[in-house]
Amino acid sequence: MRILNRHAPIALLFTFIFQSFAHADETDIIRNVITNQLEAFKRDDAASAYSFAAPVIQQIFPDEDIFIDMVRKAYPQVYRPKSYKFGQIEPVDNAMAQTVILTDESGKQWQALYTLEQQTDGSWKITGCRILKSDITS
Repeated sequence: MRILNRHAPIALLFTFIFQSFAHADETDIIRNVITNQLEAFKRDDAASAYSFAAPVIQQIFPDEDIFIDMVRKAYPQVYRPKSYKFGQIEPVDNAMAQTVILTDESGKQWQALYTLEQQTDGSWKITGCRILKSDITS
């Protein structure tokens, strides 16, 4: 019994380290999904941009042309950001929420809150993007 107690702190440390690495890997994967979709928008690559949308989004927008047209009209700061940087990421219910600070062509900054869910195949897909004008100044 005493041996187990002596090794418990070491086991907890390894568990914490493993979870930190797993979360870091997950964060990189989620940020890559968002980056890849933003880059696809810049190239007008509707098929690629659409591939990062979750099935629930693809049901609402049943083909890539309808999807990219919606983004072009409703989310111009997402469709053509001058620049972007990642903010905080945090778990929300069964999803992850990633903040992205977008700067549009006119220099205005916007805060985008992306939500992503892990799919049954292990991939992460974008389930939503909410845009707010940012209080951050360049």
